[in-house]
Amino acid sequence: MSSPNQQLCALVNQIFGDRVKDLQYCLNEVTLTVGSEDYLHVAQTLKTHPDLAFEQLMDLCGVDYSDYKPGHESTFSSGPRFAAVSHLLSVVHNWRIRLRVFAPDDEMPILPSVCSIWSSVNWFEREAFDLFGLIFEGHEDLRRILTDYGFIGHPFRKDFPLSGHVEMRYDSEQSRVVYQAVTIEPRENTPRIVREEHYGGL
Repeated sequence: MSSPNQQLCALVNQIFGDRVKDLQYCLNEVTLTVGSEDYLHVAQTLKTHPDLAFEQLMDLCGVDYSDYKPGHESTFSSGPRFAAVSHLLSVVHNWRIRLRVFAPDDEMPILPSVCSIWSSVNWFEREAFDLFGLIFEGHEDLRRILTDYGFIGHPFRKDFPLSGHVEMRYDSEQSRVVYQAVTIEPRENTPRIVREEHYGGL
């Protein structure tokens, strides 16, 4: 007898057909990848189709699939760099699915907003915009949510410097907070391991 997640995979393949770019069932989790052109249609169907009924969006986050270490080969290194990943829950059928969509343009990662389908995604899309620079077309209030309004860059991108681009300080002469170029020297943080002699009986 097949498991509920295997039944879900069969159902997703049957309902979406060619719109399924990739469907993985691994570690008892289902991940559905679709193209940006099909994203809204698939999202709407996942919510409203009675056999699927994913009425709740639990989370949406941005992902940067770029290589960021010498010699590191990412699974997605040959494809688009940025993706939005949503985690959906069907209370009726008691199953979950992960919906992933890649932004087609790495320089200007734009995806449709699903705010009209799940209103709970509002702040999640703002967070992905703030931290990864993903732009969600159709979002009514797409602005930064965690960093300052004048912040430059997107901190969760793998090419963003650890110390940032600018720093702020209070200037007593001007009696206000000012921004200036970062003065911290970039450094490699390597953990230092200190052990006593004959540690572990060696």
